[in-house]
Amino acid sequence: MSRVVGIRGATTVDENTKESIQEATTDLLTQIVEANGFDVEDVAACYFTTTVDLNADFPAHAARAGMGWTDVALLCGHEMQVPGGLGMCLRVLLIVNSDKRPSEVVNVYSKGAVHLRSQPTGP
Repeated sequence: MSRVVGIRGATTVDENTKESIQEATTDLLTQIVEANGFDVEDVAACYFTTTVDLNADFPAHAARAGMGWTDVALLCGHEMQVPGGLGMCLRVLLIVNSDKRPSEVVNVYSKGAVHLRSQPTGP
């Protein structure tokens, strides 16, 4: 049975440059796709946020140019500025058509963002 699931991920970016943002975005999306086994055609929408210290490029540029996600609805925004929050952080929420149950989804947190959520071991 096909359903819609949300898949989350986060990573940190080494520096506020176009290249670093694109590299971090591509790496994070690649890890999420590999962990969950879906095709780009299954992605209904993708919402990126960055902390305000990351403004050299839109993560959506990397998804379109680097990953070929030209038919996916992509949106970028800034994360809330919570005191003590993780800086240089890129987050993503993917809305994906999938046969997986929400409990089977693997959310990916890498680099400095690993402590944001506990890593599931997968199905």
